[in-house]
Amino acid sequence: MKKITFVLALIVTTLLVQAQIVNPTKWSFDSRQNGDEVDLIFEATIDDGWHLYDTDLPEGGPIATTFVFEDSTLFDFVGNIQKDPVPEIHFDETFQMNVGYFGGKATLTQKIKLKSSDPVEIKGYVLFMSCNDETCTPPEESEFSFKFNQDAKAAGTTEVKSTENETGTAASSGGQSLWLFILISALAGFAAILTPCVFPMIPMTVSFFMRGSENRAKAVRTGLFFGLSIVAIFTLLGALFSIGIFGPNVGNILSTHWIPNLLFFTLFLVFAISFFGAFEMVLPNSLVNKTDSQADKGGLVGAFFMALTTVIVSFSCTGPFIGALIIEAVQHGGMRPLIGMFFFGLAFGTPFAMLAIFPSALSKLPKSGGWLNSIKVVFAFILLAFGLKFLSNIDQVYGFGILSREIYLSIWIVVFFLLGMYFIGKIKFSHDSDLPYVGVGRLFLSIATFTFVVYLFTGLFGAPLRTISALIPPASEQSFVMGGAASASHATAQQAECGPAKYGDKLHLPNGLSGYFDYEQGLACAKEQGKPALVVFKGHACANCKKMENSVWLNPDVMKMMSEKYVVIGLYTDDRTKLEESEWVTSKEDGKVLKTLGKKNLDIQISKYGTNSIPFHVIVEPDGTEYELGVTFKEEEFKSFLEKGLE
Repeated sequence: MKKITFVLALIVTTLLVQAQIVNPTKWSFDSRQNGDEVDLIFEATIDDGWHLYDTDLPEGGPIATTFVFEDSTLFDFVGNIQKDPVPEIHFDETFQMNVGYFGGKATLTQKIKLKSSDPVEIKGYVLFMSCNDETCTPPEESEFSFKFNQDAKAAGTTEVKSTENETGTAASSGGQSLWLFILISALAGFAAILTPCVFPMIPMTVSFFMRGSENRAKAVRTGLFFGLSIVAIFTLLGALFSIGIFGPNVGNILSTHWIPNLLFFTLFLVFAISFFGAFEMVLPNSLVNKTDSQADKGGLVGAFFMALTTVIVSFSCTGPFIGALIIEAVQHGGMRPLIGMFFFGLAFGTPFAMLAIFPSALSKLPKSGGWLNSIKVVFAFILLAFGLKFLSNIDQVYGFGILSREIYLSIWIVVFFLLGMYFIGKIKFSHDSDLPYVGVGRLFLSIATFTFVVYLFTGLFGAPLRTISALIPPASEQSFVMGGAASASHATAQQAECGPAKYGDKLHLPNGLSGYFDYEQGLACAKEQGKPALVVFKGHACANCKKMENSVWLNPDVMKMMSEKYVVIGLYTDDRTKLEESEWVTSKEDGKVLKTLGKKNLDIQISKYGTNSIPFHVIVEPDGTEYELGVTFKEEEFKSFLEKGLE
């Protein structure tokens, strides 16, 4: 009992702590003015166990702490940056060099001399990077603003502005998508209850808890513990993926390798066939009987094993929900598997617990019947459609070119058309009850389904299908893209001067854009044309990449800037193209020899920018100045990012 309670408390604590965004270094700004001479004071407060890199680091090392001023013509620098304390020198195993860094607190002071006695505002940002013994945060920016020579009341004061830097925007977008993921997880938990192998268990489960119901306090305690046990069991499953027990690269493997993708497609297909009524999927009776016998002990121990029995027996129907959630969560990394399974278990276990506490409410539930089988068949159609995504991942990552966007959409059109026919009773399976008439609910579901079919049909003629862009293959170079054809042809003409793109016979950019797929070749072309380069770290199996490309990128102003003002470099971090032996590189991170294009691109992203999250965008100006932006689904935000590189 104590062990179970401790584990549950540990899981909840981990959930609350790990879901937060790491921000180990905080900045504050101050100044001292003496006539036209000013001390700009930058103070960093660094969390225990973390360190901030020095302002002077050897070439090829990590990102140094840098102060970037908007307009340095307003003043002259006087001397070098004064550092308190002096940075500690340590040997960095990752970069194989001695580097200096600060821990705890650091005060960096830059003396300047103002060129005028007129009111002046000095603005800019601190570019910095924080690390501990295990990980690093991506490069961050913290803005500052100093005002001098104001009126007597404001003279010598400092205005410190809070800011949402480039890396922060990615985090905020990630936070929004996290809430959507939590909602989907909870809805999946509720939906799983309405399956034929779960819903009929409710009366049986409640009858178990009605024994001893004359002791109300004990019944409530036992029912609550039963519900919490269900949550704990599902959450423990998610925790195994969150804590990295299957390795740090499990997300990338699940997303891109052909073996797990083929396995998931097969599982979804088998579950779909089972839900259609071809056969029943059940776990071994010995496993069920063993846990069920433990449940007969009663008390809290019995409640826990009753919860375990409920989870095991229901797996033949909850399996697809759990599998889809974990796959989605692991691909995004972090604590998402734990968070997703926590809310799935919470939604799944709450009705059981409430009915165990208030058994009289059981009489108000609808009786089991043909409607449960109908729900199962509907899930079968959905599993059949969504299982196709795993085949698409294999096709895109390995460049087979078999499952094109048009073929994929055609299959979906047929599947959902048949689902619509099922709703109106034109298709019937072996376990279905007779349907003498079409009810109002079925009618509206059929209308929604046929409307979705028409929506999919427009995708065959070039519609971007933005709402489902993350689930379908991108448009090929031969596909007609509404609103993008003209700008794409212009891009092809302007970039032809740099020669054909390396790997261009296999890789392409979406929406008809032309660009490059090799980091060095793309930067060389940008330098030749005197244009900024837009480096996009992306993936064939990256849902957020597809969503951005089929929504944000299709903004006319965005498309025009990308095609006319930038040299676009698309670096696929999951591509399996084999490199020639002369192009093999040794990773700066782990010393391994990288032999595929995807691994080489991922190493560039991690070593230069300290992150492996995709999509990740970097503007590289001709003078070497760089700006970074993570994932965002706000068109104006991405447009402003591109405009910043053109100023």
